[in-house]
Amino acid sequence: MTRETSFRGGIGLSGSARRREQILRMLVADGYVEAKSLSRELGVDASTIRRDLDALVRAGKADRTHGGARPIDGAMLEIPYAVKENEFKTEKGAIGQVAANLVRDGQSVILDSGSTTFQVATALRHRTDLTILTNDLRIGKFAANFPGVHLLVTGGELLGSVFTLVGERSVEFLSDYSVDWAFLGADAIDAVAGITNTNTLEVPIKRAMIAAAAHTAVVADSSKFGQRALAKVASLGEVDTIITDSGLEDDQIDKYGDGLVRANV
Repeated sequence: MTRETSFRGGIGLSGSARRREQILRMLVADGYVEAKSLSRELGVDASTIRRDLDALVRAGKADRTHGGARPIDGAMLEIPYAVKENEFKTEKGAIGQVAANLVRDGQSVILDSGSTTFQVATALRHRTDLTILTNDLRIGKFAANFPGVHLLVTGGELLGSVFTLVGERSVEFLSDYSVDWAFLGADAIDAVAGITNTNTLEVPIKRAMIAAAAHTAVVADSSKFGQRALAKVASLGEVDTIITDSGLEDDQIDKYGDGLVRANV
């Protein structure tokens, strides 16, 4: 699969913003990008690529090198929601339905921020009398219309591009509650490294979600598997269930334990 076919969506972003997000992905994946290769691969002239790289440098995401760029050591790659929600949308919808089937009317649920957990929320919309806690402003707005819902949204600081609330107040808020289910998103899942995240600011609240829940399920499309991100969230043994799609190959299933479930797409 080429980079161009693996990069889906981007609806809602300008052409330059979509291109820069794609360059960021290449930087993280390869550790270096060459301007000439980017120009050829992305179908734009060299001056456009230079402006893109300069913009990433100003944003603190990259360092310029002779003929290209490399990522800033430890820099966080946070893909905007407008990109995330249109990647693997069918797969995320199927994952959300499997996750929602675990929840009964009247139960309490934590929904982590993210485009896959938003699909869990979508699949839960016909449940009644749920208690929903979330740190995702989009999920909070959507869930407010559920029948008989008791909705709690954490406080904290907003990560604007992904509608996520983080920080000490978010963690303290969750420490006062005990729920039936927590559904967590993940940037990467690896058989050895476990559940990892690109953004270190989200790790404490994800840990708090696990601690508050009787049962924890991670929801992630199959592209996230066999990958490692910067910050560890949890080992595989700390979560009860991992729900993905049927794109995860058969020979990979055993690596992730008995709690792995694949949604048919």
